[in-house]
Amino acid sequence: MAHLQFLGGSGTVTGSKYLVDTGKARFLVDCGMFQGAKQLRLLNWSALPIRASSLDHIFLTHAHVDHIGMFPVFVREGYQGPAWCTPVTLELAGINLADVAHLQEEDAGFANKQGFSKHKPALPLYNMQDVERAMQHMRPLPYSKPMELDGGSWVQFHDAGHILGSAMVEAGIANRKNPPLTLAFSGDLGRYDARLDTDPFSLQRADYLVVESTYGNRLHPDEDKAADELAEAIRETAERGGTLLMPAFALGRTQILLYTLRELKAKGRIPDLPVYIDSPMAISITDVYCRHIEALDPEAQAIYRETGTCPILCPNLHIARTPEESKQLNSMHYPSIIISASGMATGGRVLHHLKHRLPVARNTILFAGFQANGTRGQVLRDGAREIKIHGEIVPVRARIRAMESLSRHADSAEILRWLGGMRTAPKHTYVVHGEPESSEALAQAIRQQLGWKVSVPAYLDKVELT
Repeated sequence: MAHLQFLGGSGTVTGSKYLVDTGKARFLVDCGMFQGAKQLRLLNWSALPIRASSLDHIFLTHAHVDHIGMFPVFVREGYQGPAWCTPVTLELAGINLADVAHLQEEDAGFANKQGFSKHKPALPLYNMQDVERAMQHMRPLPYSKPMELDGGSWVQFHDAGHILGSAMVEAGIANRKNPPLTLAFSGDLGRYDARLDTDPFSLQRADYLVVESTYGNRLHPDEDKAADELAEAIRETAERGGTLLMPAFALGRTQILLYTLRELKAKGRIPDLPVYIDSPMAISITDVYCRHIEALDPEAQAIYRETGTCPILCPNLHIARTPEESKQLNSMHYPSIIISASGMATGGRVLHHLKHRLPVARNTILFAGFQANGTRGQVLRDGAREIKIHGEIVPVRARIRAMESLSRHADSAEILRWLGGMRTAPKHTYVVHGEPESSEALAQAIRQQLGWKVSVPAYLDKVELT
């Protein structure tokens, strides 16, 4: 009897980990880190919910931390098998995991130096040596190429359209003399007709389906409106003589922001302000995007053919590679744009920029993506007048703006459109990877509009696949 267990990404939008036991093989889909509220982050430090050495395979849908961030811990705790991902995700994962380890080591060192941590000494969850060991286990698996498992089961990837290299997972589970059961995981679904990214693959059928619900209760504005909002924020901030600071995920969000800034400058809709990228990881990932133009959408490829330059790179772009160059940005007092990680303001260089920019009224802080509950991004977006950063209380006088229409996640209508493309209804659909209200709203919409059997699993729930 095959089983599916939800080890993360249930009841929350982070920590995606789904265990599949076919009876002959045990594999994990995603190995994500919990982010956001403290009670979630503490789960990263708890004993693993399963014995890592009991797994035969791990399949990673894409390189975001909430999907791969715990893989070094699993390897350190005894996992010995391969971790399969698309070839581009393999490139991106090495960059992302190294950055996570570096930030954890840096934050622990800063906490020890300043003495604001309750732990003596503060330690990183894992270090660079852990990442190097983990990367030795990673293997490329192209789209639509089935990987055979013990007992006659198989797994393959399809393009999810979320970010470069992102995948949905389709598994066939051997079922004695009957046809195999099919189990599919949407991964993080991308949007239709979005700038830069491809459309998600149209899955035809699945006996059991696990679908994300990050925006399960919301609709995105048109991407043209996002460009309008971004242009307005830049013009207003420049007129006040301020800096526009954008906390942005280094993977995916930074690249679409640069692509949009290039477009706005080309059309003369914003002044040609200097744009600073202050995230070593974002810099490296942008290089990966520019090496894989063939994986971008047709419009981006056409721009490359016409101009001969990477369509992501905007004019007057400057790179802050070193900590010293990053610190110099805080002494700037002329209109500019700074894009820095992390996107939810949970750590990294953006915290130092927030400490300097939040108290100054002429500046703008623009959140350009989803802010999970309990993150600094969510607290600032919701109107906090002060925030704690590195143990200090920082007043909020800068203008706070948020736009989610540049999200790389499908909204509720787009998720339903993707689900509606299936030829037959699954036996059961499980809604995951969303805050509770978002998951419940999507589940209800699936019941009403599609008439499917659907539920929202809780953390550690286990179900039989029959």
